[in-house]
Amino acid sequence: MISALLVALAGGLGAAARFQSDALIARAGRWRLPIATLVINTLGSLLLGLVSGWVTFHGGAPEWVSVAGTGFCGGFTTFSTASVEGWRLLRAGRAAAAALHAGGGLIAGVLAAFLGLWLMSL
Repeated sequence: MISALLVALAGGLGAAARFQSDALIARAGRWRLPIATLVINTLGSLLLGLVSGWVTFHGGAPEWVSVAGTGFCGGFTTFSTASVEGWRLLRAGRAAAAALHAGGGLIAGVLAAFLGLWLMSL
């Protein structure tokens, strides 16, 4: 029961961090692509890679993967927002931008997760 509460609390903190980060990135400039989601999802992937790597390579508590990964990263990142943003780009006739958004987000997330795992393996 305590683990579920910690995951829920971390998820709420992740969602609040996403909201604040999105606003900060939006204020930093006008972007032609939905850059905030890309940045946030990439950072979340890096964090999950770091936490998973810490548990795997340094004997950290496995519960941290649930709390930080499922909880915080789950609340912080969002596949659904990225999907809707891609659909909006397609609907606006910007197929190349939609492909860049979807492909770039996938590649950036996977590379960030691998980077976090690699850093923790050192």
